[in-house]
Amino acid sequence: MAARGRILPALVLAASLVACGGPDSAQAPETEVRKIVLTGSSTVAPLLSEIAKRYEARRPAVRIDVQTGGSSRGIADSRSGVADLGMSSRPLEPDEAADLEEHAVAVDGVGFVVHASNEVAALDDSQLLGIYRGEIDDWSEVGGEPGPITVIHRADGRSEVDLVTEYLGIEPREIRADLISGENQHALKSVAGDPGAIVYVSVGAAEREAATGAPIRLLPLRGVPANAEEVAAGRFPLARPLVLLARPGPDDTVAAFLDFALSSEVDDLITSLAYVPPAR
Repeated sequence: MAARGRILPALVLAASLVACGGPDSAQAPETEVRKIVLTGSSTVAPLLSEIAKRYEARRPAVRIDVQTGGSSRGIADSRSGVADLGMSSRPLEPDEAADLEEHAVAVDGVGFVVHASNEVAALDDSQLLGIYRGEIDDWSEVGGEPGPITVIHRADGRSEVDLVTEYLGIEPREIRADLISGENQHALKSVAGDPGAIVYVSVGAAEREAATGAPIRLLPLRGVPANAEEVAAGRFPLARPLVLLARPGPDDTVAAFLDFALSSEVDDLITSLAYVPPAR
């Protein structure tokens, strides 16, 4: 009986260790999820969101957070380390390139958009300049039906501001705007809701919005249609690279995602969003 009394407690202890996952139980350690943060251009963000979904499907241990806020934010956040990668729809300035590396992920154009009901077929550079300076304020002055022009300008920090003001040869302070718009989507919805409006936005974003049935229309620029085909052919006069920004020597997780985002494996995603794959 004494021996039996010693054996019984030992069996109970052994059973409890197995039930609780004791030292001999085989439990696989949980996989640590690594998060990658991207911030910046609202033009680049839709593309990187799609690239991120594809990458996450292949790498379940990686989660990618894509945030907008404009190219200036992407540059600042990637320089400071707030973001692992920045998104910009303009090339870096020389002083910015001192501590960042830029990688072209796609090419896009910037075009002028009006309401689909607007009868004006095209505007030359002098007419665009007059509109944005406030010297032309009625559509009848440029061959359209009489009605006030609603000039929509883009918010500070958006790369389109620098591109368009440089193209028109004016300073941002010279623009006389009725509305200020931030992201492409907001700007396009403003035009869709106002037959007298005009704005400049990403060609790819405008093409996607028009394809959904939005009442908007891209104007040709210097006689060249505003579309991805003309951007790809190098004929559209207002084109720019869409870039990812990284500090030198990113860690292995960020470097692996960057390599994927810059590979031909995402070309179908690029073209599906009406952008152009970069030369590789």
